[in-house]
Amino acid sequence: MLLASGFKIVIADESHFLKNAQAKRTSASIPVLQQAQFAILLSGTPALSRPIELHKQLEALCPAVYKNVHDYGNRYCKGGIFGLYQGASNHEELHCLMKATVMIRRLKQDVLAELPVKRRQQVFLDLNEKDTKQIRVLFCELEVIKSKMKACESSEEIESLKVIQKTLINKIYNDSAVAKIPAVLDYLGTVVEAGCKFLVFAHHQPMIKAIHEFLLKKKIGCIRIDGGTPSTSRQTLVNDFQEKDDIKAAVLSIKAAGVGLTLTAASTVIFTELTWTPGDIIQAEDRAHRIGQVASVNVYYLLAYDTSDDIMWEVLQNKLDNLGQVLDGEQNKLEVINSQSSSSPGKQTLTRNILGKQSLTSSSPGKQKTLDSFVKRCSSASDPPVVTQKRKL
Repeated sequence: MLLASGFKIVIADESHFLKNAQAKRTSASIPVLQQAQFAILLSGTPALSRPIELHKQLEALCPAVYKNVHDYGNRYCKGGIFGLYQGASNHEELHCLMKATVMIRRLKQDVLAELPVKRRQQVFLDLNEKDTKQIRVLFCELEVIKSKMKACESSEEIESLKVIQKTLINKIYNDSAVAKIPAVLDYLGTVVEAGCKFLVFAHHQPMIKAIHEFLLKKKIGCIRIDGGTPSTSRQTLVNDFQEKDDIKAAVLSIKAAGVGLTLTAASTVIFTELTWTPGDIIQAEDRAHRIGQVASVNVYYLLAYDTSDDIMWEVLQNKLDNLGQVLDGEQNKLEVINSQSSSSPGKQTLTRNILGKQSLTSSSPGKQKTLDSFVKRCSSASDPPVVTQKRKL
C-alpha cells in the first residue's frame, strides 16, 4: 500500500531500527525509501553496536554506492568466515564516504548547547562471595571451551563449541543479575532516603521485579515500564511520573523503555545492569538528559566484581570506539568521573571530583581488558572457578 502511494518525500525517524536485513520492517521500508524522490533518515544512534548495522540504511539512501553487502562487510566490517561481519575496519574511509554521500552529523552538544551537563559515575557494589562463586565456576568452564576451540580443526565441532560458549556467556549474564540483586536493593534504600526522583534501569526480569517489589514494600510511589507494559499505557505512566510529586521512581527496562520517552522530572539515573549494546545505554541515559531538563543529570552505574560487569565495560568501550570513528571521525567513549564505593547519590555529590574524568577502560572493574584476562584470574583462585541522512537528487 505504501509503495503504491508513490510518496515524493519519505522521512524515517529512529532509522536504526532498519539495521536487521531479515526483519519485515526493513524489507517493507527499503523499497518505499528508494522509490521516493527525497528520503530522510533520522537517528541519534544510527548504529547501536557495529558498522554492519548501517548498511541497510545506506543502501536505502544510495544503492549505487552501498548495494553489495559483502563488499561493504569485507571492507568496513572486518569480514569474517561464513559472511559474518561483526567487526570494524577502515573507520576513517567509511566516515569520509558517508559524509560525501549521505550523512549530515549533528552532535547534541552542538545543537543543544543550553542542555545541562551529564555526569557518569561507577559505583562498585560489595557482593557476598557465595553469590559469585558459581559465576566464577562458569567463567572457568568457558575457558575450557575456548581452549578446545583453539585446538579444534573441525568446523562442525567449532560451531558446536560456539553454541556451548554462547550458552555459558548467557548463563553468566543471567546469574550476574541475580547475584547483584541484594546489593542493588541495599543501594536503592539510600537513594530512597534522599527523597529525589530517579530512574532505575535494568535488563533482566528478576532484577526489574525485585526492584519494583522493593519500592512497593517501601511504599515509594513508582511506575514500571518493561516489555510487558501495554503501549497504550506507557504515555499515561510517563505523564504520572512527570507531573505527580508523590511518584518518585521509574523502574525501566533498558530495551523497552530506552527510547521515545521523556522523563526529565528526574535528574538521577541509575543502571543496575549493562547490556552488550552501547546505543541502548546512551539512549536510556537520555530519557532524562533531553529538552526540558533544567538540572545536571547524574548517571550511576552499579557494578560488581566477579560478574559479567568485569568484561562488559570493555566490550561497550570497544564498540563505542569503533562507532565513534565511523560516525564522528574520532574516538568515542563513555567518560566517567572518579569511581566510588557503594554510597547514595546524595553522599557522592559531596566528594565528586568533576575534573577527574577517566574513560571506561581505565576504571573498568578489576581493570580486566579481555575475557581471557578475567578467566585467568579465576583459574588461579582457590575456588574453581544526532544523525540526519539524506538522499540527494
